Amino acid sequence: MRTIAEIQNPDCKISIFAWNQKYLIKFEQNGLEQVYKVSEFDVMGDEGVKKILTDEFIKQALKRFDDMREDLNEALNKGR
Repeated sequence: MRTIAEIQNPDCKISIFAWNQKYLIKFEQNGLEQVYKVSEFDVMGDEGVKKILTDEFIKQALKRFDDMREDLNEALNKGR
């Protein structure tokens, strides 16, 4: 796996990797992860995959972290 970029963001860590003819866009925040796999054939190289990371896409990923955290907390509370 080759690291393409680490994108600066104050709310989460964003990394882009190349692996097996795919780009992996990985978001990390407080123990949670989201990974999006994009075929190399769907974007125009390393710069093309970076263009996916619009403000709106990042905003939605951050919102999804809130939903994930809520789901996890509910599951943990039910398991007690």
